[in-house]
Amino acid sequence: MKTLPILLLLSASILFSSCGVLTDITYSAAKRKGPYDAIIVPGFPYEQKAELNVIYKIRIFWAYHLYKEGIAKNIIFSGGAVHTPYVESKIMAEYAKQMGIPAANIFIEDSAEHSTENLFYSYNLAKKHGFEKVAVATDPFQSGMISYLTSKDKLPVDYIPAKVETIATKYWKTFNFNINENIAFKEDFIPLSDRTSKEERMRGTQGNLYRESKEIIPVN
Repeated sequence: MKTLPILLLLSASILFSSCGVLTDITYSAAKRKGPYDAIIVPGFPYEQKAELNVIYKIRIFWAYHLYKEGIAKNIIFSGGAVHTPYVESKIMAEYAKQMGIPAANIFIEDSAEHSTENLFYSYNLAKKHGFEKVAVATDPFQSGMISYLTSKDKLPVDYIPAKVETIATKYWKTFNFNINENIAFKEDFIPLSDRTSKEERMRGTQGNLYRESKEIIPVN
């Protein structure tokens, strides 16, 4: 086990120390309100490396923790092949299966290309499956960003930002999984930056591309 990833993780924990109290509060609230029918876990660009990206580990371990603790019944992994030729949601799902989460409790949303779309597409998928109580589970930074950028949409979802210190101390050293990444490989892949303009990507980040082209399921 290399020291650097642990230091990076602990540094992230310190960086989000101002969010530490918030993550404690939201986690306690989630335990009281749960179990959730589904949690939405946004993807992250996957690259072939000896060591899996820190962000990937945080999000996957947090999803596993929430499932293991009975806070989440099902997990929706979200994300297409955006910046690399690997479908992000499928990569995450393969790791989750190796951790012991049953395939029947894993759902894949592979259309999203931006963080806001992770919420929009996954929320619609959750509603199609009859999931009523839904939450977004990701790292603290992305959790705050999605919440802020989609506040005007008023979707009835909760946010359960990851307790980074819990992941660092309880799970980090247990990550020794290998997956068949070819399962998630997309043929004829074109990076998002090569098929969209900077303006389009900004509109996508803000959620406007989705709002203009899709109908968000109305709040009941």
